[in-house]
Amino acid sequence: MALVPRSDLLTHAVENQPGEPTVSNLFAMDAVLKDHAIGADHAALTAFGATLASDDVRQAGRDAERHKPELKIFDRTGRRIDEVHFHPAYHKLMKVGLEAGYASGPWTGGSHVTHAVQCYLMSQVEPGVCCPMTMTYASVPALSADKKIEQIWRPALTSGRYDPAIAPISSKAGATLGMAMTEKQGGSDVRANTTRAELDGDDYRLMGHKWFCSAPMSDGFLTLAQAPDGLTCFLVPRWLDGERNAIEIMRLKEKLGNRANASSEIEYHGAVAYRLGDEGQGVQNIIRMVHHTRLDTAIAPAGLMRAALVEAHHWISHRTAFQRRLIDQPLMQTVLADLALDWEGATALGLRVARAFDRAEDGPFARIAASLAKYLSNKRCPVVVAEAMEIMGGMGYVEDTPLPMLYREAPLNGIWEGSGNVICLDVLRTFAKVPEAREALVAELNKASGCHPLYDAALGEQTDRWKSATTEAGARMFTESMATLLTASVLLHQAPNEVADAYVTTRLGGRRGLTPGAVDIKASRAILDRIGAQLM
Repeated sequence: MALVPRSDLLTHAVENQPGEPTVSNLFAMDAVLKDHAIGADHAALTAFGATLASDDVRQAGRDAERHKPELKIFDRTGRRIDEVHFHPAYHKLMKVGLEAGYASGPWTGGSHVTHAVQCYLMSQVEPGVCCPMTMTYASVPALSADKKIEQIWRPALTSGRYDPAIAPISSKAGATLGMAMTEKQGGSDVRANTTRAELDGDDYRLMGHKWFCSAPMSDGFLTLAQAPDGLTCFLVPRWLDGERNAIEIMRLKEKLGNRANASSEIEYHGAVAYRLGDEGQGVQNIIRMVHHTRLDTAIAPAGLMRAALVEAHHWISHRTAFQRRLIDQPLMQTVLADLALDWEGATALGLRVARAFDRAEDGPFARIAASLAKYLSNKRCPVVVAEAMEIMGGMGYVEDTPLPMLYREAPLNGIWEGSGNVICLDVLRTFAKVPEAREALVAELNKASGCHPLYDAALGEQTDRWKSATTEAGARMFTESMATLLTASVLLHQAPNEVADAYVTTRLGGRRGLTPGAVDIKASRAILDRIGAQLM
């Protein structure tokens, strides 16, 4: 039995200081997931939610974030090993996630909705470890470009096992796969890549530098290089039979957040590589991986927002100021309810996109909806986390709470796999050049017609924009409007009436100011109850 800390100290009594919120199950105690996790494996997620809420896993999350990975370039004799060493807590979390099916589930009979919820939940505990697991999940469909490579790699990638051993794929019980695309001179413009691929028998040798390579201890990387017939996608194994592949880690990035995850610069010095698909088709082949990572970058910010709002809700529920509980003060209710609408909208839209991934016939819709969800959710996440921190005052700014970690993490998913401008331009291109995606999106939006007069008015206004040419300069306005409409349509179908009405009224009705809480919400308390009804 845990002993209660002393509150009666020599100089003062500790009063009006809420302890940590008690959450026994991250899945079962989330009211929003009950409405939107349609098609998910609720039994498996209940077990996963209990594991993530346990004291030892939460402590592992804190330890993994505070003890950063260390790069070991040489062994004691001066020979190159190019290894990254992690705190044991990192390995513990990787094991928890992979054995729950985070990376393998959708490819072994499970659903993308279940996977998306796992990403959402894991992001609340330690988001850094999500990166290698997300890339492993997303890499599987890209392997279909070469059946021989797929036959060798897919079993280990989808085994549901965590095996950090330094060994070739033939000896692994489980494997992870990363990505190395970005180069200094190109950034998002991967067609400007200069890494060279030269044919060597049946395989290739790569020579070049990659500016960003996350999870450099993965068992392999999907990468792009210039082959004789153009930019081509390759799988580069980390370890070969009996030797290390010629991949050198130049340094680990000193990042704002995502500290448990190692991000690096690497160089290929004649590294052995296996071609995926035809030469010159690199972007078309690797986009399968990018598409699936975008699902995770759309749902992860919802998890970060959830974690921040749980802390803020618990704080105001157990702290008083001016002789009243903070949660009973109308202005505080309005601010937190406004933030909660962003979280609920991001969760609902992210899981709607995940359902589209589960239905082959919804593929065109999934293509554009994933980009819309990624854009809007990541633009709201830093605002929500910062306001939650402010709600807690000085306590929210210190590392005793998870708010600083969440704040550091909040911008990342907006940067990863396409920053805001890249996503908006992709939305414009898809809308203009992929009629099936445009038609699927319009059909989805029309399903909510008649549910709310303000929604109908906003939909009509947006339809007028579709009829006129949308300029590149207006891409953000177009994307934001479209994503907000799509979020509203999902909430109108699935969320309680007070939530859907508040979202439509404030986001589509022109009744919201520039700052959170500068709004009139009539059902604030009902919205707040969806954050903390089961918190203790």
